[in-house]
Amino acid sequence: MPKVRTWQLATGAAALGLVVSAGAVAAAGPWDTGQRKAERQWAAAQAPTGGAHHEPPARERTPAAPSAPPVLAALGTTGPRTADAPARPPAGLAATLGPLLGDSALGPAPTASVIDLATGERLWAKGPATPMTPASTIKIATAVAALSALGPDHRIPTTVAAPPEGDRVTLVGGGDATLDRARLATLADRTAAALRERGTEAVRLTHDTSLYAGPLLHPIGPNGNLAPVSALMVDQGRNDPRTTGDATRTKDPAGETARVFADLLSERGLRVTGTPAPGRAPEGAVPLAQVLSAPLSAVVERMLTSSDNDIAESLARQTAVATGREADFAGAGKAVTDRLRRLGLPLEGARFADGSGLDRRDRVSAGLLTALLARAADPDRPELRPVLTGLPVAGFTGTLGTRYDETSPGSGLVRAKTGTLSGVDSLAGTVATPDGRLIGFAFLANGTGSAAEARPALDRLAAALAG
Repeated sequence: MPKVRTWQLATGAAALGLVVSAGAVAAAGPWDTGQRKAERQWAAAQAPTGGAHHEPPARERTPAAPSAPPVLAALGTTGPRTADAPARPPAGLAATLGPLLGDSALGPAPTASVIDLATGERLWAKGPATPMTPASTIKIATAVAALSALGPDHRIPTTVAAPPEGDRVTLVGGGDATLDRARLATLADRTAAALRERGTEAVRLTHDTSLYAGPLLHPIGPNGNLAPVSALMVDQGRNDPRTTGDATRTKDPAGETARVFADLLSERGLRVTGTPAPGRAPEGAVPLAQVLSAPLSAVVERMLTSSDNDIAESLARQTAVATGREADFAGAGKAVTDRLRRLGLPLEGARFADGSGLDRRDRVSAGLLTALLARAADPDRPELRPVLTGLPVAGFTGTLGTRYDETSPGSGLVRAKTGTLSGVDSLAGTVATPDGRLIGFAFLANGTGSAAEARPALDRLAAALAG
């Protein structure tokens, strides 16, 4: 029997019949002026997603992302304005946004792009083609690339493989940055049951991370906002699984995952001999047990809402794997570029040095960000809709949860991805206007002196669009 390659084990989940219909929402998007009420209802009822299943193929029947149905239901039946409907820029838009963009808190030369998402018409801009360091707003590009390459129904597997005979089992990482101890325990349950059926009571455990290539460490070096990028990790490599955001991470996510898995197998009555060690699945190995991530639609939403760097880097590498590129930082950047070029997006000056935006060598323009949002709103590309539904909601969720108060006209109406590095602040997303227009916007500021001053300045720009 020929040797089973890691990618074959990692992608075997695609053949499993685990998807069922969750209902279709045609060309769904938060289009009308009921969005404020809808967002409030959704925010109040929001619960962790991940149990939803979807029915492929995406182009024929793609449901909205998991958090979207309650939002869309509250919006009623109003659809997007047609391309031939009047799309005149709101009166006074330039007079309103110009002075706000000129706020000294936004540095010497901030850029902006504002478009009508139903028609693609540019409503206002300043330096829209100028490449800028985007910080975490680059995650919008990562999300679009991953969804276009893999589809919203794709699930990332973590597999235990073993040859037909012998006592060696291999924990094979498929690149799931959302794997937690609960799902790892489920994998241990399934593995123990399969081994008992074979009459195996003792095993030697290895762990295989060969799906990914290149260095584990991000170019910025060790950082509490990102674990070493490995194809196998549990709880995002956090030393304390209860932590979120910036936290102490293990230097060896795969090794730690294998150690936890060995303990779980022992708790289930199996004897694990020796210390878990790195090693590819042996020749003739076949999947013995497997667990899957939530659908990619839910993973993308989680990544965007919470600005999760570990998931972002995982999605960039998943894009590389899906498109035949080397699954390292450089290969992931090329894969993202390839996918966006296929979508006809304006990539002049763009650079994707990573998937998360932590690398200051990243470059995107405000025009590219709004073009990405327009693709996600395109009724002909429903597979990209999670990019819109995953954006944080001003005053309610994710990284915008505390940035707008009840008095702001943008509260509940602005949905946007935030971006912050030292001296870099950005905001890109959508806003529903009183006349039923869905506007896409991007504001990029480099050379800012204080995030505490730059963020409110960006928020005022987005809130002005809501008026």
